[in-house]
Amino acid sequence: MSSTKYFDPSEYIRGVQQILISDKKRIGFLFGAGSSLAKKNERSLIVPAIGKMTTEIVQEVSEIDAKYGVLFTQLKEELDGHFNVETILSNLELKYSFINRNILNGLNKEELCILIQTIKKAVYKKVSVHKANDITVSREIIDQSVQSDFARWIDQADRKHPVEIFTTNYDFLFELGLEHHDVSYYDGFCGSFRPFFNPHTVEDLSFLPNQTKLWKIHGSLGWKFDQENQKILRSIPNEDDFLIYPSTLKYKDSKKQPYESLLDRLSNFIKQDDSVLITCGYSWGDEHINSRIISALKTNTTSHVIALYFDRYEKITNESIISKIGLSNSKISVYATNDAIIGCKYGTWKLKTEPSIDDTINVNQFFDEDAPVFGTEEINKESQGDELWSGLGDFKLSDFGNLVNFLQLMLCEDDILILSKNGKK
Repeated sequence: MSSTKYFDPSEYIRGVQQILISDKKRIGFLFGAGSSLAKKNERSLIVPAIGKMTTEIVQEVSEIDAKYGVLFTQLKEELDGHFNVETILSNLELKYSFINRNILNGLNKEELCILIQTIKKAVYKKVSVHKANDITVSREIIDQSVQSDFARWIDQADRKHPVEIFTTNYDFLFELGLEHHDVSYYDGFCGSFRPFFNPHTVEDLSFLPNQTKLWKIHGSLGWKFDQENQKILRSIPNEDDFLIYPSTLKYKDSKKQPYESLLDRLSNFIKQDDSVLITCGYSWGDEHINSRIISALKTNTTSHVIALYFDRYEKITNESIISKIGLSNSKISVYATNDAIIGCKYGTWKLKTEPSIDDTINVNQFFDEDAPVFGTEEINKESQGDELWSGLGDFKLSDFGNLVNFLQLMLCEDDILILSKNGKK
């Protein structure tokens, strides 16, 4: 994608700040797998990225039976460069649906079923980072997570409307962070002995109006389907949890309860006046979520979506899903690493004027003006500080860790606090 238009990040970041401190705005966040990758130090709890997760699972499953290793080698050729956990599961589930008594990739129908379940159990294990040697991690470890810092911001930010968190992640990282800071939140479950999912409370936007909301739209560790009562229960996590695993079947599964109610909640949140949904760590690769967002925006003239899109190593192009969405919908602004799509216009981030030494400190909260240019030999080299200033650089908030740092710094800045107080008068 080439561009002759420029967007000044310092101008648009002021708009983001105003949104975050405005009592008129309802703020929601949609977090994807990228948010579980963020860490502030080596002790931070993280869930592996899909590439690393795929490599580890393929190796571990192959060690169980040699024929699995042969199958993965064949699948890698069949999938032609699109070899990951999602495409593997999608391919295997498709084959399972029509195999009957035949043999595919050296496996019969029963063996395929066992392999699919084995892969899903491996995914489950990878996202169960809340435990170490079957013991829940300590408060000290929880405090080192980026999700803990995000919960601290929620706890300290003075907002009229509670924050709503939507996430596709199964892990307990947000729960750990919220509970670590004693943040009261609601996730759709009622009761204490056998907490059950109550879709009516999810639909009612006035239910528990002052509590933070946590909506896990692909399910969660600990969710179970109780066949006898036909309810979704929350209990001790195990491999039978009720999750939408990464495969093409997730589009079919998302039409079932409780997922339908949670997607309805996402739609209804966006349909509220003055709602702003900020996405981060979300690749915009889930069609069933994207369609809900786009449809909801068509019914409301005052809602907006800001997509913080991390493309540091795989830059958005004309063919990218997020580009097509942003270029066709003025209510969706895409803030990528080097580029942006705002008002259906594609452009490149570029500061209009070189900041002073004092201003540089503020600019560095959201923009790295010394970042190397994507696609050049300089990408892995550190800036020496004596280069000709261009105004180009990296927008940093598409990284969940940087976004949380920015949110926390806002609480410490006197001028932002003053603006917040004035806005409430």
